[in-house]
Amino acid sequence: MWRYAVVLGLLMSIAGCQTTHEDLIARGYPPAFADGFDDGCSSGRQAAGAITGEFRKNVPRYLKDKQYAEGWSDGFRQCQAMRESEDRADYHSRHWDDRDKAWQQQKDQGAARAYRSP
Repeated sequence: MWRYAVVLGLLMSIAGCQTTHEDLIARGYPPAFADGFDDGCSSGRQAAGAITGEFRKNVPRYLKDKQYAEGWSDGFRQCQAMRESEDRADYHSRHWDDRDKAWQQQKDQGAARAYRSP
């Protein structure tokens, strides 16, 4: 779980022209993990409905190389989730009015109170 948070933070902090692959390697991740992450991320974006993204998975390598498989799985989940989150935020910003936002806030606060109650 901590790896998910670290890599997600890594994706969000990437700046300039450095690729995700280069950044992962610069941060000490093995090249096989970085290769898998790139392939999985592209696949995750495509699975979430992005126009730019293609399904990429080196199946023989995925089955034999644990680091590639871990990178692919992490990249897929994180990039799919980020893309879906962006889509939700975009939808809400275009379609929700103040009344909808107030209702969502009340609903979230009520749920938070319910979870805190013994």
